[in-house]
Amino acid sequence: MDMISPLRLMVPPQATLQSQDALQNLASPKFIQPGELEQLTSAASSDMPQAVGSTQSSSSFQNVLGDFVNEVSAKQAAAGDAVNGLLSGKNVSLHQAVISMEEASVSFQMMVEVRNKLLESYQEIMRMQV
Repeated sequence: MDMISPLRLMVPPQATLQSQDALQNLASPKFIQPGELEQLTSAASSDMPQAVGSTQSSSSFQNVLGDFVNEVSAKQAAAGDAVNGLLSGKNVSLHQAVISMEEASVSFQMMVEVRNKLLESYQEIMRMQV
């Protein structure tokens, strides 16, 4: 497992396909006709996820963050189990215990940084004058 695999867990597979399609579309210049603009905006609004407060969307912001926290918690629990298994003499290798501890550490650090960025964004929005 490499250092950015926790980030890959957060990005849905459709996003990478969409970004590759977007890059290909950027490579070939194309002018938008006036009638196509309405079609693009209606298609984009139907592809966008529901609002954060909506309970109908299965991929809401709250669910994504909750899943992310649950994954970090699971990695920490797995690291704790690996260390306990190592200390109790079970069939757990030292390498596997250290790797699981590092995975949990990196995941936790990333979660803290995401929290910091979210908090910073919230504070910036609160400083905006209406």
